[in-house]
Formats: sequence, structure tokens, C-alpha cells
Amino acid sequence: MPHGPSDQSLLNTEAGTAPHGANGSHDHHDHGQGHGQGHGQGHGHDHGHSHGSLASLTLGSIGVVYGDIGTSPLYALRESLAHTAGVGSHDENVLGVVSLLIWALFLIVTIKYVIFVMRADNRGEGGTLALMALAQSAIGRKSIGVLFLGILGASLFTGDAIITPAISVLSAVEGLKLVAPALDHYILPITFVILITLFMVQSHGTGSVAKFFGPIMVIWFLSLAAMGASHLGDAPRILYAFNPLYGLTFLFSHGLLSFVVMGSVFLAVTGAEALYADMGHFGRRPIQLAWSFFVLPALIINYLGQGALLLANPEAMDNPFFLMAPDWALLPLVILATVATIIASQATITGAFSLARQAIQLGLLPRLEIHHTSDKQEGQIFIPRVNRTLLIGVLLLVAMFKSSSALASAYGIAVTASMVVDSMLAFVVLWRLWKWPVWRALATMGTFFVIESVFFSANLLKLFEGGWVPVLVGSMVVLMMWTWLRGSGFLTSKTHRDSIPMRDLIRMLEKSKPTRVSGTAVFLTSDAEVAPSALMHNLKHNKVLHERVFIVSVNTEQTPRVSADKRYEIEKLSEDFTKVTLHFGFMESPRVPAALATMRKAGLKFDIMTTSFFLGRRSLKESPNSGMPVWQDRLFIMLSRQAANATDFFSIPSDRVVELGAQVTV
Repeated sequence: MPHGPSDQSLLNTEAGTAPHGANGSHDHHDHGQGHGQGHGQGHGHDHGHSHGSLASLTLGSIGVVYGDIGTSPLYALRESLAHTAGVGSHDENVLGVVSLLIWALFLIVTIKYVIFVMRADNRGEGGTLALMALAQSAIGRKSIGVLFLGILGASLFTGDAIITPAISVLSAVEGLKLVAPALDHYILPITFVILITLFMVQSHGTGSVAKFFGPIMVIWFLSLAAMGASHLGDAPRILYAFNPLYGLTFLFSHGLLSFVVMGSVFLAVTGAEALYADMGHFGRRPIQLAWSFFVLPALIINYLGQGALLLANPEAMDNPFFLMAPDWALLPLVILATVATIIASQATITGAFSLARQAIQLGLLPRLEIHHTSDKQEGQIFIPRVNRTLLIGVLLLVAMFKSSSALASAYGIAVTASMVVDSMLAFVVLWRLWKWPVWRALATMGTFFVIESVFFSANLLKLFEGGWVPVLVGSMVVLMMWTWLRGSGFLTSKTHRDSIPMRDLIRMLEKSKPTRVSGTAVFLTSDAEVAPSALMHNLKHNKVLHERVFIVSVNTEQTPRVSADKRYEIEKLSEDFTKVTLHFGFMESPRVPAALATMRKAGLKFDIMTTSFFLGRRSLKESPNSGMPVWQDRLFIMLSRQAANATDFFSIPSDRVVELGAQVTV
């Protein structure tokens, strides 16, 4: 599949239906402050890791990449041990669970992501969709299996993106109960206010505060380490937890209960995929250094400190994290924890924006309205529809579950499943792209697959306690993406079948000789081999043809960005007609006028002031013969109506655009 899964992407506006997925985003420039760099699924920064010192990039990665996993100590150990109350020896339970937490961090985060998966970058970019594109290119042909895995991974991240802000902020605000029990009734209202404010500021961009993320998270991790270290003396035997036998003994001596505990242990590694996903902004080395020499030690020391506290004082089980702090530091710790969880949530929200943008460019979603919040960095974006959807979902979760302990039941299924997806895609890359022997690739990623499958199975036990939430959200996103992909494919085939080949039309025009007018006409189309509907309508109704005609299509490639020397291909179809193919990466905005302007040095005459852009706007109607069920037809049409207009998508000046509409059955 040379240009990605989106070669079947077709929107309700023909101009936005470029083959191979140019159905991108409505790029509105408001030149505001930069958006906070996100946690998830890649970033559209123009190789940001090539700028700045190693130290500053490492500091930045601490503020952006590690928010989610860095706030896990608030609830991971508490929830894991909650299942063991009254079962077996308290000391053995504490040592066993802390050992499981430490080794989960080593195996999944350090070995899988830091050592292996981060090496599988797509031109410096990471994340599930970037990995999917890499796997597709490795296979060298269209693979439905790889495409479905990419869709599944992206959909599961959406479920995670809704739960992370809810559980993170709620768990931090719950610390107020320890400061003043009378504040218990205000925990939910305070959480609502924080979350609503967080989502409201997204439209302004968060670049002005993003520079504080790193220093604040450094303070947070130093606090984690200091709190943990201060309690190691309570029960030095907690250091036995480094021995994996304590964890294994716990697992094999508790039967089904150990399986339940594994589901909560996994809370400690949620956010691990962020190391890989944010590689495009910070680079591999800063993220690896931050994890190995700062974040991982701080997390381990904190979990050991919580464990030592619980060995010495079993009554601290209710909230071992906050009870590690002395009374005088409790309120400042609650405030710091709240700020840290806001940063973690911010990273997840921005990650959802980045993921949605990649999905749009790859043809998995209709192009949604996207605002650029920075005129300096390409990837700092805000997507109103995604923001509103996330806010509604997060508020509903907090209202439904009311506590972080209850929300912990909903957390885990989506993350474990997305990690399983990453392992399967990484296997394809190791085997087909890196040319590893199949047994070696299978042994490497298969090991992680088995471990993560155990965690996934353990989390499935939470399905009816709240785990259904991310499953439901993920299923809805999968359905939307699959419907969009399928409907776009049918519509593309129908359009191609009913259209006149471009070369045949040129021969017909040479005979009929329509009236010619001065200037240049650009017809944007999804398929440059056939006559664009806007061109046919213009000839039929206006009966004129410009002296120069460009038939322009836009391809979205499997790579994050396309270099300037590979931006365009030019082919003369006749004296008057020129076919132009523009190439953009799946993390770039397809600005057509700017790309056409760069072709002047190739001898192409282009002046924006004498050029008219013709776009064909399609109004879709149901068809009994579409090839899809009626309900899927209706869903596809509904999705197509969410698409932003092609003028803004292609960054075309509105006073240079002519739109010609037509009704088309799906």
C-alpha cells in the first residue's frame, strides 16, 4: 500500500477527497500561544527534537511525556492492595505487590518501550498510527489486518484519553479529605471546576504555561523520591521487593485473587506508550535519559516508601500516598498533586488532538475543523469537536463513578489492549522491515504479548465494574473509522466509474474548442486520471475554459513529513492542461497555494491573483445499492456532514474559490 490506508478516503467535498487520504483538517490560523505538547499519538512538530540542548529537551520530556505514569503512585499501590484486605499475610501481600509494581515498570516500560519499541520510529515519529504506517510500508502492500490493528489502537487510546483526566484530577483532589474531612462534599464540585476550566483554555493554546510543565514535574518527581526515601527506614525489609520471587510467590499463592490484583498493578504503567508517542517532539535520547536516570528511580523509591509505610503501619491502607507526607506538607502536596494531574490531563488531551489529526490525514476520519494555536510550531493544534467530546465524556465519568477507586475499575482495559496492538504491529516491523528471523521477532515481541495479554485478561475482570466504558468508547470510534473508510471506498469507486477519463476529455475539447478566458484554473480532485466534476459542471453551465488548467490532487504519504524536493510531481497532459500531484506527510497541513508557489522554479506559471480554484461540493444521499447496510449509509452521511469545508482545509484564499455542487448517492 504505497500511500497508506487512506486511498479510499472521500469526503462530501470533492476537493477534499484526494487519493491516499488528503481529507485533512480545517486549518484556521489564529496565531495565538502555542498549544501544550501532548501525550498521545505523535506530534506534528517539524522535527522539534533537532532544536535545543539535550538538557532542555530532557526537561521538556519530563513535563510532557511522564505526566500520566508519574501520577500513578496516587492510586496504583492503594488499589492493588485493596483487593488483598483480610486475605493472607499483610507483609507478604505488601512485598509481593510492590515487587509486581517494580517489575512491571522494568519489563513493560524499560525493556519493551525504552529499549525495543522506541527504535521503531517512522522518520522520528512514534505512536500507534505511525507504527501502523511503518508496518504497512514494511509489508509493501495493503494489509487489512495491519490497518484494523491501527484503527483499534487509535480507538482504544480515545477511551484512555477520557478516563485519564477524570481519574488523575479526582485522585489528587481527594487528598483534601485528609487535610480537612469536612471538605469531602466539595471534592466532586472542585473536580468539575478544574476539568471544565482545563478544557475551556484549550482553544487559547497552552504554550505560555507549557514551559512550566517541566520544572513543575521535576518538583513532583523529586517530591515522590523524597517522600519515599523518608519512609524506607520504617521497614527496610521492603527492599526485598526488588527480588521478583516475592511477586511470583504472591501470584501463585493467591489463585484468582492474584489475577484481580494484576489488573490494578497495571495502573502503574498506564502512560508508558507516551514514551513512544512523543518521540517526534523530543527525540529518543532525551526521553530515554529522563526515564532511566530520573523518572524510574523516583517512581520506584516512592512505591518502596509507600510499601515500607504500610509494613510499619497497616492502618495507612486508606491512602498510603498522602499519608507519607508530614501534616505540615499535606496541603502543599495536595496542591502539587492537583497541578501534576492537570499537566498529565493536558498531555492526554493534546495527544487526542494529535491522534485525531493523524487519523484525519490518513483517511480514517472526516476532516474536522482544526485551529492552529501557534504560528511557529506546526503541531500545536486545537480541535473543537474533539475537545467538546472529551469534556462531556470526562464529566460524565466523574458524575457516574464519583471516586478514583471506582474509576480505577474503568481504567486499564483500553491501555492494555493498545499495548497488545503495539506489540503485534512491532512484530511486523521487526520481521518485515528490520529483516529479523521470524523466530527472533516472535520471541522478542511474543514475550511482551504474553505479559500484556495476562494484564489484559486481568483487566477484563473489571468489565462489568466500569471497564465497559473504554470498550464502549473504543467500539464507537472503531465503528466510525471503519464506516468512513468503507463508505469512502464505495464512493471513490462509484465516482471513478461514472467519470470521463481526463485524456479523453482533452481530446474532446480540442475538437469542440470552448470559449477560452485568461488566467489559471486549478481543479482540486481526488483522482487526477478522471475529469473533476467541478470541471465538467463549469464546462456545462459556464461554457468556458481558462487558458491554463491545473488538475491538482493531494497524496498523504506513509511518512510524517515530506521533504521540499519531493513535494510535487508535474505532468503535462496537453498544451493547456497540467496534472500536479502534491505530496504531504500525515502530520502536515496540505497548504495547496504555498505548494503551487514553490513550483515556479520548475517553470510552472502560478500567480495567486490570477488563479481561480474550483471545488466540487457533494451532497450525499442514501442508496439502496451502496454495498453498505442502510444504518451504515446514514452514519457515513452524518460523518460527512461534520467535515470542514475544503477552502480552509487547503488554506485557499476564500476570494479565489468557486464551488460547484452536485447531489451524489452513496
